[in-house]
This record gives sequence, structure tokens and C-alpha cells, in this order.
Amino acid sequence: MSGQHDVVVIGGGQAGLAAGYHLRRLGLDFVVLDAQAAPGGAWRHTWDSLHLFSPAAYSSLPGRIMPPQPGETYPDAAHVVAYLTDYERRYDLPVVRPARVEAVHRDGGFLRVESAAGTWRARAVISATGTWWRPFLPAVPGRAGFQSAQLHTVEYRRPADFAGQRVVVVGGGNSGAQIAADLVHGTDLIWVTRHPPRYLADDIDGRALFDAATARRRALDEGRTDTGGVASLGDIVAVPPVREARDAGLLRAQPMFARLTPTGVEWADGTRADADAIVWCTGFRPALSHLAPLGLRGPRGRIPTAGTRALREPRLHLLGYGDWTGPASATLIGVGRPARDAARSIRELLGTR
Repeated sequence: MSGQHDVVVIGGGQAGLAAGYHLRRLGLDFVVLDAQAAPGGAWRHTWDSLHLFSPAAYSSLPGRIMPPQPGETYPDAAHVVAYLTDYERRYDLPVVRPARVEAVHRDGGFLRVESAAGTWRARAVISATGTWWRPFLPAVPGRAGFQSAQLHTVEYRRPADFAGQRVVVVGGGNSGAQIAADLVHGTDLIWVTRHPPRYLADDIDGRALFDAATARRRALDEGRTDTGGVASLGDIVAVPPVREARDAGLLRAQPMFARLTPTGVEWADGTRADADAIVWCTGFRPALSHLAPLGLRGPRGRIPTAGTRALREPRLHLLGYGDWTGPASATLIGVGRPARDAARSIRELLGTR
């Protein structure tokens, strides 16, 4: 399969669909290439108990409000997958799957997008592959010699898989706290964090986080003092399971260990603990390897951008990788605005009216 279009969107998750919505509204010819076999993006691969931080109406892509999930204030991942599936169908977005993009090359006046499913040429490209597909594991001494199970957030599914085991959960962010709360019943849990956990106020959810991220970006754009954004509020949203485990005294974090032994973990003072499994909730990096042929990577593996546009390749836009590609752009509620801006910028570049 192959083709030539105004725009190729790489990634068919929430960011790719938001981009497709705005490209369609502007009348641009485009295709969305999705590596996954079915709609839903990374939401198809999360742990079983994961829920959104916000009510459905505040977790919506542009053009269509997410319907509420019966009996749930905060929808679960399966509900999000159903919403994204319906969204793609409702707007008749031209998604090709599975089409895992391997490389993007300059090709005269075009960008050439190569995948196992074929090659496409485009006058502009929106990369919307996110971070889920590039989990980060820290270089902890002894990690290679640990003899029991190690898995990252992306591989964790349910506490029943670890019933009766001693499990070490590493990470003081939302995934670490939520998975620790998930495992606190039925396992011998050790939760370790580099810094004491910082919980947001119990009444803060995704709506407030989006407002904070937007206010920070506005302040920076206007040359005012950095508000600190979401980071100024804390690291962990106190979703109901986390709040309940914390208030019951079951969610106590220990300092980060210094090294792994073949059978467990060891702290700097020599204290040791055996472990049957370690769950690394240590975050992600942008999944940008397909853009390597363009030679655009800067510090910390990011591509320098102005908004969503790559500074050294104006035909390329990056969407949904975090605040550096738009305030809260890695969230359902936040990706719509930078997606709109990217589509408008591309229309201007292409001279389409």
C-alpha cells in the first residue's frame, strides 16, 4: 500500500484522532497510519483498574463529548477505548492499520513515510506516537542480575498475577501510586520513591490539572513568571483507590534502594529485602525513533519545537508528547487545542485556503 497526501499523521491514538478531526475540518487530504491492530491507542494496553482523573465530559476530544459511563464518575480504560473507536467511526477518519512507521525521510518537496505496510509521501507530517511505546528503566546497579520478575508499568495488568508474593513498586508518580494501591491487598507490598510522595489536594482532578498546565503555558508565552504548572500542585492525583489506601495507612513509601541483589533490593545502609517481582513505574520517553533520519533530536531526546512545529523542519509537527508540544497535550482534554493549531499551521504552509 502507498499513496501521496497533503498530510500523513503517524499514530492513531487520541492525539492522532484529534489531528485528523481538525485536518478534516480544514479540508486537507490526509491519512492516519496506526501501528495498532484496532482503535484505542495505548488505552488498549493499560492495567485493568485504571480510571481517568476526570469525569467523562472533561475528558473529551474536539467535536464530541465523551458520554458518561454508567455507575462511574471517572470512566475506566475500556470506556475510553469505546469512545475513541466511536470517534474514529463518527468522523470517518481515514486510518490505515496496522501500519507501523519505521522511518521518515526528506524526499525533495515531500516527506517520505516508510512503514511495513507501505510508503507514503506527504507535504507535511504530524507525529503523534506518544510515549507509552518507549518505557524508561533506570540504570540501577544490579538490575541485570536480579533473578525474579521485572516488569514496567506497560506490562502490569492486575494484582491477581502476584497473589501472595512480595512485590516492590518503584516510582512516586501517578502510575506508581495507583499500582501500589492496586497491590496493597493480596501481596506483600514494598513501595519505594526517590522523594516523599506529594499528593495533590483530594478535590483536584484532571480539570484543575488542565487549567494549571494552560495557565503555565500562557504565562511563559507572555514572558511572565513561571507558575510551575501541574508540578507546583504535587505529583499524585488522589484518585479514590489511592486515597483510600493512603488514609487507611496502607500506602507508605520507603526511600529508593541503592541496588538490586539477585534475590531482592538493598538500601544504602545495608538493609535488604527479598522480592518476588519488581514493577518499574519509572515513566516514559518520547517514541521518536521513526524521525531519526531527519536528524532533529536535541537535548533530552526531544526535538526543539515552536508550539507543535519542529524548528528545523517546518513540514513536521509533533503532537501529544507533553507540555513541550502544547499544554496538557498528552491528555484527552488537552490535545484538541494544539491539534487545531498544528492543522492551521499546516494549511498555511501548504497555501490551502
